Order: sequence, then C-alpha cells, then structure tokens
Amino acid sequence: MAKLEFDIVTAERIVYSAHVDVVIAPGIQGQLAILPNHAALMTTLQPGELVVRDDGEETAMFVKSGFLEVCENRVTVLADVAEQAEEIDIERAEEAKRRAEEMLQQRGPEVDLARAEAALQRALVRISIAQKRRRRRAGPPRMDVT
Repeated sequence: MAKLEFDIVTAERIVYSAHVDVVIAPGIQGQLAILPNHAALMTTLQPGELVVRDDGEETAMFVKSGFLEVCENRVTVLADVAEQAEEIDIERAEEAKRRAEEMLQQRGPEVDLARAEAALQRALVRISIAQKRRRRRAGPPRMDVT
C-alpha cells in the first residue's frame, strides 16, 4: 500500500518526519483525514490533536495552529507550536488552565475574554492528549482473579 510522506515543522525544529498510512488533523472546519492518493489540498489548522497512524501504531501530537498542505502523497504541516504527546508538560498545561480559568472568572475590563477562552481550550487539549498517551502506555488495568 502507498504511504504518505509526512512532516510537521515549526520555526524551531522538525517535530516529526516519517512515512505514514494516515494523517488526521484538526482542520479549521473540522477533523480531516488524509490517506494516500488524496487530492491536493491546503487548509488552515486550529488548535487540537493531530494523529498519524502507521502499521497499526498511532502517534498523537498537539498543534496550536498552522497550515496543512497535501500534494502528491506528501503532507506538510507548518505549525506555530507542535508537541508530541510525550513532550507535553502536564504540570505546565495544568497551570495554564488554572490561569485561564482565573482570567475568565475575573471578567474585568482588562481581561480579553477571547484570548482567555483560547488559552483554556489549548490547555485542555494538551492535557487530554498527554493523559490519553499515558493511559495507552500504562495498558489496560490488571484484574487479579483469586
């Protein structure tokens, strides 16, 4: 079966580069799945979880925003911020969530509600991705039968 050549790049580094079976990305109008031989496409990404699958293995990443381009079995993501699930600092994300919630509770004239809501959404997505990754790594709960 054909593969996709996939790269996710930020201004600082190449976050991920591999040949994969499918890319699932948070497009501006909803989730978007890219399979081999997909039509050429360019779209804007919104903050969310980007997933790549290859040979039954799944890799999850957080993207803040950016662009996705598909051309001739090559998918390129240019992201403002991107982190693989294992790179996400849960304590930092929890702190960002707490700060955003405090700002939303204050609702004073100096609080930019749209920015606070966006910050809260980003923190929640990061936490969700990191927790899902940790649950997968831990495996199913053990059941002791006596």
